[in-house]
Amino acid sequence: MKLPEIKNTDKYIDLYIVDFGDKSGVGFTADEVAELLESEKFKDVKVYRIYKTYPDGKMELKGVPNEIFQLEAGMFFYETDESSARSDYKKLTDSAVKTAPPARAKVHLAKYNDGKFAVALIFPAEYNDQISRWLLALDYKTKGAAEGGIEAVKRYYADKPEILERHQLFDQRQIESLTDAELLAATKRAVVR
Repeated sequence: MKLPEIKNTDKYIDLYIVDFGDKSGVGFTADEVAELLESEKFKDVKVYRIYKTYPDGKMELKGVPNEIFQLEAGMFFYETDESSARSDYKKLTDSAVKTAPPARAKVHLAKYNDGKFAVALIFPAEYNDQISRWLLALDYKTKGAAEGGIEAVKRYYADKPEILERHQLFDQRQIESLTDAELLAATKRAVVR
């Protein structure tokens, strides 16, 4: 894969490179990659996330499996009593209002049949690293056990806990996604933005 020479590489951290086979494009957002992968024409492209850059234009990349863009990941914070769980839920939703997450997400306050409670934070799987960093930056802590990942979301849906409260979080849109026509045109460029 041949990449163009990039200046100001730090603005490309957490963006994606798409290898179309005969050419590559640098600077796609996760939403744009997901949209490309939904099309028949681009379903087999290779995708890399830019996770570190250097002043000389070099970038460290991490290959991303295409199917990750169709999955949900999550973080689940468990408590044994409703009062603690409600406090955790309020702390997370209040924090998200002050500092928006890097991606759209949903938060549930859920009660399981065995009496335990959970605050469920569910988001597109391609944002797992960014959501983790966001939670660390918020210094979000709970007293109970925690787990996360794609499989945890699958278990949560299979368990069908009672949802006591729900809240939709909206992302801190720093880069506007390209429209359909702009996205299609961007697949022909080496540098998308």
